[in-house]
Order: sequence, then C-alpha cells, then structure tokens
Amino acid sequence: MGGAFHIGRIAGIDLKIHWTFLLLVGWFGIKPLMAGNDLLAAAVNVLLILAVFACVVAHEYGHALAARAYGIGTLDVTLYPIGGVARLREMPAEPIKELVIAVAGPAVNVVIALLLGAGLLAYGALDASSFSLGQGMSGVQFWQALLNINLFLVLFNAIPAFPMDGGRVLRALLAFRIDRVRATDIAASIGKVIAVCFAVIGLKYNPLLIVIAMFVYIGARGEAAQVRRTSLIGNLNVGAAMISQFATVESHQPIAFIRDRLLAGMQEDFPVVTADGLPVGMLYRSHAMQVIQQRGPDVSIEQVMRPLGEVAVSQSDSLQPALQKMQTLGVSSLPVTERDRIVGVLTQENIAELMMLRQLDPSYHAATSDSPFNATKR
Repeated sequence: MGGAFHIGRIAGIDLKIHWTFLLLVGWFGIKPLMAGNDLLAAAVNVLLILAVFACVVAHEYGHALAARAYGIGTLDVTLYPIGGVARLREMPAEPIKELVIAVAGPAVNVVIALLLGAGLLAYGALDASSFSLGQGMSGVQFWQALLNINLFLVLFNAIPAFPMDGGRVLRALLAFRIDRVRATDIAASIGKVIAVCFAVIGLKYNPLLIVIAMFVYIGARGEAAQVRRTSLIGNLNVGAAMISQFATVESHQPIAFIRDRLLAGMQEDFPVVTADGLPVGMLYRSHAMQVIQQRGPDVSIEQVMRPLGEVAVSQSDSLQPALQKMQTLGVSSLPVTERDRIVGVLTQENIAELMMLRQLDPSYHAATSDSPFNATKR
C-alpha cells in the first residue's frame, strides 16, 4: 500500500503504518509545548495517542481474526491518522458472515472499555466526565480518557455510513431480505449522504471530519461498483474470458525481442516458455520497457519475467479470485495453464468487456474459447 511501511507481524498478519500517522503523533507531542506545558505533558499526550491507536489495532485485528474464522485471509492492517484499515482478501457474500466480521471490531473496543471500567471501579476512581488531554493528567485520568475514547469508537463505528462498520452491519441486515447488489446500493447511498453531512459539520467544527467524509464517500462508491462487478461475473470461470490465441516468448531470448512483438500486434504481455515449449513465467510490457531503459536490451527474458507459480491461473478457476489476484499483484494479465502448457491469457480488458456484455444481457455466457466473445480478442 503506497506510503505505508511495515513495522511487524501479529497473528500472521502484516502490520503497517502510513507515514502520515507519524505527523499525527508529532502534532500531539508539539501541541502541549506550544501551549506552554512541559515535556512531561507532551510525553503523556504522545503516550495516550499511541494507546488509542493500540486499541485501533486491536479493533482491526478483531475484524481480521473473525474473517479468519470463516477462512478469509487478511492482506495487512494499516494505521492512518483517521484510524485503521484491515484489508481482507475478500468480503463474504453471506450476510451472517459479514455481520459477524463487522461487529467483531467494535466488540473488541467494548471489551477494552469493560476491562478499563472494571479496573477503575476497583480503584474507586471511575469518573466519566474526565476526558482531558491537557496538562497535569494523572494516571487515573489517563485510563479514564482511554476508556471514554473506546466508548466513542464504538458509538462512532455504529454510524450506518457504509463502508464503515455500521454501514456494513446495515448492508448485511438488508441482504437478509433483498439481493446483495441492491442492499449494497442502499447502504452506499446512505453512506454518501452521511459523508456529505460529515463534510458540512467538518467545515465548521473539525477538518478531520472532512477527511473521514472523503474516505466514506469514495469507499461507498468504490465498493458498490465492486459488488456490481462481482454480480456480473457471477460463477464464471477463467475460461469464459481468456484470450485463446496469443504470442509467446522464449526465456533464453534477449528482452529486446519484446520490442518487435509489441509492434507486431495488440498483445502487451507475453507468456514465457522454454525452448521446449514448457511455461515458466510471464513478461509484462511495463516492466520490460523499464528494464530496457535501465539495463539495456541484452538482458535475457528469464532474468526479468514474473515466475509462473506467482501469476498462473487455471482455466477452471473462478474468475472473481483471478481478477482479485491481478489487482493484488498489480498486473494487467495472467497466463492460463493446463497440464504444463499455456492455453490462454486472461486480461483485465477482456473481463471488463465480458462484464459489459453481461450487463446488456445477463444470460450471456462465453463458456468456451471458441465463443464469439473470445474471438474478438484474437
């Protein structure tokens, strides 16, 4: 994820921090000093914001571990100034699974708040009115502040602003009664309205709400489009959208060979085979041109190709995971293999055209490599 750097791995999931998060920590450290307070006050401020984001990390791992219980992996958890994001490999289509995963994050904050509340009650110092981040914060006030912040996180995430947790709960509840696409459209529309409200309030009171509004609005629009794409793909497999006529390059050839192939046709990415025709990788145009510019045209294709095991899919694989694989790897195509041979190339362009055709005619199904759809890309 752009701008984020890896800081560790918890429960088998990478934990990252976006560089802008450090600006937030710095601001909370400098703010007390600007108000005339001492270094101790600044240190307490920084410690509190770090404790808050430790709770945010726990919240995101609540989502991730709940998803893992359903066999859904998490790519990573990333901290931003406005909160955290757990990137699941996929969102479950079943409403009950989405409901559990969405509720798991705020549930972690509820548990943290209960533990803090129990500790403060045992200490005899529970005071819900104490929320000061200013100078002279006592140890009790620190824990009271952290308790209240966790309660705030629970309430804030309950707002039905899709794709926030509350919005996902709303979508899941709607999906029990109506189809997932329609449920997503309704939840996304509500999320956009709430985002606009956030922005208006932010203009007057807190600019951070404007940033959150942008996140909610863009996220709602993007996920609604993603769900619609998924519905159009349906249960099709890779063979329904792959190109069955394509050119290959041999691994021992110099990368300069790619220039002639690019000029000879519309194909941009090329399956790589050995001299005996066995598939070994995939050569991507963007990488090839970069290597030619940096290292010259005599580098062998074998040295710069993506290994076959990293990019290959099977003709019988589901199309949706294959598309997600392309997006995760940041590539525009994948080689399709069967029994140690290349049988096709799957491209994002072909998938987009297939979705367009199915939007016009939902019954359209390009099931074989001899279909008119596939022939258009030969």
